[in-house]
Amino acid sequence: MKVLLVGNPNVGKSVIFNRLTGIDVIISNYPGTTVDFTKGSIKIEDKIYELIDVPGTYSLEPSCRAEEVANEMISEMGKDDLIINVIDATNLERNLYLTLELLETGKPMIVALNIWDDTKHRGIEIDVKKLQEFLGVPVVKTSGLSGFGIKNLVEQIKEAQNPKIHEHTKSERWKDVGTIILEVQTITHRHHTIIEKIQDLTVAPLTGIPLAILILFLTFTVVRFIGETLIGYVTEPFFEKFYLPLMEFLSNFLGPGYARDILIGQLIEGKIEFMESMGVLTTGVFVPFGAVLPYIIAFYFTLSLLEDSGYLPRLSIIVDSIFHRLGMHGYGIVPTLLGLGCNVPGALGIRTMETRKQKFIAATLLAIAVPCMAQTAMLIGLFGISNFNYIYFVFGILFMIYIIVGSIMNIFVKGESPEILLEIPPYRRPSLNSLFKKLWMRTRWFLTEAVPWLFFGILLVNILEIFGILKFIGNLSSPVIVGLFGLPSAAVGALIVGFLRKDLAVGMLVPLVASGEMSVMQLVIASVILIIYFPCAATFTTLFKELGARDMALSVMIMIATVLIVGTVLRILLIGF
Repeated sequence: MKVLLVGNPNVGKSVIFNRLTGIDVIISNYPGTTVDFTKGSIKIEDKIYELIDVPGTYSLEPSCRAEEVANEMISEMGKDDLIINVIDATNLERNLYLTLELLETGKPMIVALNIWDDTKHRGIEIDVKKLQEFLGVPVVKTSGLSGFGIKNLVEQIKEAQNPKIHEHTKSERWKDVGTIILEVQTITHRHHTIIEKIQDLTVAPLTGIPLAILILFLTFTVVRFIGETLIGYVTEPFFEKFYLPLMEFLSNFLGPGYARDILIGQLIEGKIEFMESMGVLTTGVFVPFGAVLPYIIAFYFTLSLLEDSGYLPRLSIIVDSIFHRLGMHGYGIVPTLLGLGCNVPGALGIRTMETRKQKFIAATLLAIAVPCMAQTAMLIGLFGISNFNYIYFVFGILFMIYIIVGSIMNIFVKGESPEILLEIPPYRRPSLNSLFKKLWMRTRWFLTEAVPWLFFGILLVNILEIFGILKFIGNLSSPVIVGLFGLPSAAVGALIVGFLRKDLAVGMLVPLVASGEMSVMQLVIASVILIIYFPCAATFTTLFKELGARDMALSVMIMIATVLIVGTVLRILLIGF
């Protein structure tokens, strides 16, 4: 037996799903999270029910792919299956239209009046008994965040009833909605709260744009503070005091030879340097766990706060006009922010775009101008080692590339970029339980999906170095990298490795910086090129699945053209001929 959770976007379906099943799902406070449906199971009196979180939809007359999927899943229901229609109790009028459509299907149904705890704060009173009489099915008050009413909702699953409502026209449904609202809902006068005043300030252009800049600045300041604190007091002390002696023992045990070159890497002045030795067990372990993981944890923690508090949709509103000039809409900020953590979730985030043109532009800009947190962490360490504060210069160049390339693609890429209505949910107190669950899920993804590529990259680099293949490839590409971009020949290997893992490639620049072989301007050029010239293997695979072979090939050509133009221009501006 199947139980379908159906409702408008951003009414808390995924939170209730998580409460009922305990299964790992991403819970976000912005529309578009549940593009794919999620399955789980719930046991009631020795009977197992399959619970399905259906993509959010405003109507059974689909206007996008997510609504098409929702409509198909409802039409495919069996005779014993039932619907739990999740409604935002603070926005009853908007939600009831879908409720009436669902009643007309004749499927067994329960209505969950979710976000019930917010109604009293907004001065909203709903006569639940009268609403139940109007709809003819059980109506349950719930709050997914606190768990209020969830037990009662489960008990009502056995009481789900087949409604007896005949099909109506669109105008008749809206007339019924108006009648129900007048009969069951009253709103008392009250003064606006501080939270509501803040909500207005964050979407008004005059105040919203400065606040957005301030919030993003504070976000990345917090990320850097948490990341550097974890590195300074946790990861680096652990590696220096406990892991380094173990590696030194293994190095002495192995002695000179291929095994030590691969596992330990090169000794720097007779010592193991975690950032420079390039061994599978030294650099391969320290980079992901010692240098990158702290920033990954910090970034996803702050991103989860922005998501669950309700700020991300407001940021989408603020940047909507800018993103329209780039061929997208305000939701384009979502894959961009996700990509700043890891480009792969960012690539999956392009599903919030409606058209092929929007997805193509969002994906290409993500691959070209959005560095993942692993790269950013390595860049922070790299520029710190060199005592140069040019990382802001690098990000400024990337921002310009994002705007310029996006504007050009908007002109030449064929397709539509339709206007959409951006919904703004109220600010809500984030649930610590869902926040830390989301943080763990995203961190676990990094450890299981990204780290193996890093190990493989270092292993491959050492093998290519041993057999002289790296030097051969370097000689072939040297005319472009050395002649066109003005970089030292020793940087060729790092750029080649960037095809596998860009953060590893950034780490390979450390010896060049430490030895003075690479100047600060060359470092800026190399950093920008590493970010824009090609996505890492994991991101490429994901984008290939999302875009298809034709669009991915076109995207790669744009990347290559961009890196050749940008690399050459930067060489002329920063180094000269």
